[in-house]
Amino acid sequence: MPDKKITVLYVDDEENNLFSFKATFRIKYNVLTAISGDEALKLLAEKPVHIIVTDQRMPEMTGVEFLENVLKSYPDPMRILLTGYADMNAVIDAVNKGKIFHYLTKPWNEAELDATIQKAYQKYLEKLEMQDMNDKLAVSNDQLEFMLRQKLLS
Repeated sequence: MPDKKITVLYVDDEENNLFSFKATFRIKYNVLTAISGDEALKLLAEKPVHIIVTDQRMPEMTGVEFLENVLKSYPDPMRILLTGYADMNAVIDAVNKGKIFHYLTKPWNEAELDATIQKAYQKYLEKLEMQDMNDKLAVSNDQLEFMLRQKLLS
């Protein structure tokens, strides 16, 4: 997987921020952008995403509400919340309800956001590896139980 680009979905209701994010990160990452939570959910249904970065303050659906919706159908992508306000309640909600990996303040700092995306991707890979190991362990357990039953029956 090292040769594949990390796919990052950036959600923000301000078009300028979408352009800025894409211009900054399009060479390093496979960047998808959405102007609303609803549009982002449609994108998630079509394409696999590793990292989601979302603004908190958006009309119709806040970043936290969007991340809660994401969790229901797409629990794997790592979630990062951006907030332009010192809104601790939103951050607390994001951690508790949206199960975010990290939150950053707006305007974002390119180096800090890039480092956070990298760390989130490492965590994403660790999570996948853990799932894979758990799956293999479950298969081994099933095989052992089967062998034990065979032994008990003979």
